[in-house]
Amino acid sequence: MSRELATGAAWMNGSIMPISEASIPVNDWGLIHSDITYDVVPVWRGAFFRLDHYLERFFRSMETLKLDPGLGPEEIAGVLGELVAATGLRDAYVAMVTSRGVNMVPGSRDPRDCRNHFFAWCVPYIHVIRPEIAEHGAHVRVAKSVRRIPPASVDPRVKNYQWGDFTQGLFEAKSVGAETTLLLDTEGNLTEGPGFNVFLVKDGALVTPDLGILEGISRQTVLDIAAELGLAVDIRPVPLDELMLADEVFITTSGGGVAPITRVDDRVFSNGAPGEVTMRLKDAYFSWAERPEHRTEIRYLNI
Repeated sequence: MSRELATGAAWMNGSIMPISEASIPVNDWGLIHSDITYDVVPVWRGAFFRLDHYLERFFRSMETLKLDPGLGPEEIAGVLGELVAATGLRDAYVAMVTSRGVNMVPGSRDPRDCRNHFFAWCVPYIHVIRPEIAEHGAHVRVAKSVRRIPPASVDPRVKNYQWGDFTQGLFEAKSVGAETTLLLDTEGNLTEGPGFNVFLVKDGALVTPDLGILEGISRQTVLDIAAELGLAVDIRPVPLDELMLADEVFITTSGGGVAPITRVDDRVFSNGAPGEVTMRLKDAYFSWAERPEHRTEIRYLNI
């Protein structure tokens, strides 16, 4: 393990380097057109959590966007394992990325003339909601100045870097002291936030949106846990009014698992403390992260 890699590293063109040295050309379509897809898999206590699920979604995204970096799932899994092992990080946030690349025909604007390329990077584990905030429950603002990009324009099931709507919502949230933002669709139904899905708890049952969202792996993990625990789940359009009548609210994210939300705008939930169902699911999530069937152990160097 190199000490200079412990704060972050990247894999590009077969080489591992400090993340500060990683770069792409200024005319890469991933940069100038956001013509790119990615996915992020967490490493928890020395192993990838549900790596096969993240790889499957990544390859679906590439297929949808007609991207092909010339690597298969096993090769990418190998790259990710090699990268994390080089850093020595036991808890990490690991990104796999495929960009359209640079157009190889001078003057061409045909995406088929671009050379697609894959790269990866990792940093110490990132919490979408900081642990000290999540411990007591976070404050979320429902964005008033922007709505989620319609699925007919940008498919939210394909993980992407087009965060114009999220970024505007985040500025709005931060201006009133909220931790993060939640966006509605054009019909006034809940969608998602920057890096997370949202769940409501009402009378012990879970409710979560079905449209305008990335189908999160952490979201799916909670759905799987709910089935194991015998909790009822309703997946459907969720109007904002229904959110405000919930007993509990929480988010799911690869950056922290299950995080309680105790305030949305001016509405306080579960007496300002994380709810009972939320905490049960949060504990179960990290229990699942320890199960051998969900773990892909990393072979660290010099061990």
